[in-house]
Amino acid sequence: MTLWPQTLLARSVLLIAILLVLAHLAWLQIFRVSTREPRARQVSQQIISTVNLTRAALVTAEPSKRYSLLGEIAEREGVQVHVAQPGETLAPLPKTGFYEFVEADLRGQLGAATKFTLARNGVEGIWVSFDIDSDSFWMLMPESRLASDESLRWIGWGALVLLLAVGGAVLIVARINRPLRALTQAAAQMGRGATPAPVDENGPTEIRTLSRAFNQMAADRKALDDERALLLAGVSHDLRTPLARIRLGIEMLDDKGDASIRDGIVQDIEDIDAAINQFLDFARAASSESETPDANLNELVAALAPKYARAGKPLIVQTGEVPPLPLRKLAMQRLISNLIDNACKHGGNEVTVVTGSDNHAAFVEVLDRGPGIPLEQAEHMLQPFTRMDAARSTSGTGLGLAIVDRIAKMHGGSVRLLPREGGGLRVRAELPLKNSI
Repeated sequence: MTLWPQTLLARSVLLIAILLVLAHLAWLQIFRVSTREPRARQVSQQIISTVNLTRAALVTAEPSKRYSLLGEIAEREGVQVHVAQPGETLAPLPKTGFYEFVEADLRGQLGAATKFTLARNGVEGIWVSFDIDSDSFWMLMPESRLASDESLRWIGWGALVLLLAVGGAVLIVARINRPLRALTQAAAQMGRGATPAPVDENGPTEIRTLSRAFNQMAADRKALDDERALLLAGVSHDLRTPLARIRLGIEMLDDKGDASIRDGIVQDIEDIDAAINQFLDFARAASSESETPDANLNELVAALAPKYARAGKPLIVQTGEVPPLPLRKLAMQRLISNLIDNACKHGGNEVTVVTGSDNHAAFVEVLDRGPGIPLEQAEHMLQPFTRMDAARSTSGTGLGLAIVDRIAKMHGGSVRLLPREGGGLRVRAELPLKNSI
């Protein structure tokens, strides 16, 4: 299982989001570097002003009243002043560059002996030392009195801009992806042998050009199919007329002729007529027959059973539970009939038709006890005009299984040729269920 998204929409949005995040992080770093020194000077000026005002107040006050003045300053201004003690523990400044700028500015304006730290004797805060005569003091300023760091605020605004940009990217890519999705669906219909409706030719120039080319290809393919069907219909008409006259002439012959010759000619005529029917079925497999949204597969099988019973080829029908399916009924009947005809022709009189469904697909199976088809040749046997000389009879056009495969693909399904347990062939046509297409 891969975490990389599979759809064009998801990939495009993810790549755009990654690009925006990287650009925002780079911009934020540039902002922090470019504003670090000005902000450090602003902070140091606030500290210097507070230290100078506090020291001036203490200098002008009487020595006996200095300590009471310290309490008053702490109460009114929120600035605490402590008397320096020997052996104090000072925390080193972080190596970020910002506090180094502040310390250098403080020492430049307050004196080289000025000390600056963020923790004194374990108490965190902004600590700055200053001297009055021979007395040393520490001033503790609240962080609220200093210039705040705007980085977090900019990160919040950047996150908002990122969300808006990703939302816009989703809308833009979805709009671009809409005609591509329509093209994909139309191509899938064409792959199943159907003729899709023309796709809308809108969107960017490249998408419009692609849609126009696809519509032209679909129109050319439909015209080619129509011409082929018309040609086959004409050929079948021209062939059936003389065949009908030959059949009539044979039937009018008296019984003095050779019965075996007459029967052979009749059989040849029937074979030719059956071949013509198969050619027409192959041409009609991708016809524009309307689809029935809730067709019953079991009913289609049951409707064919009496036909074969009257012909002396009774079927063993085993129907299972099959939900309603969107089917082209005539095409599906041709699929089932071709499978049964193939089984009757090559598998003797024991022909079984089974229907059912699982979580993903409905199926119809036709089983016989004929010679079967080797697994390595099963895929090849679904190609048009393919016959097996050894395992199956050489008579026929070789279109029966090709018609079955074409009709199954037209419904989004597939056909598999499998060996039957105990000998014979099992042909399984699977049709996807509505919730799994």
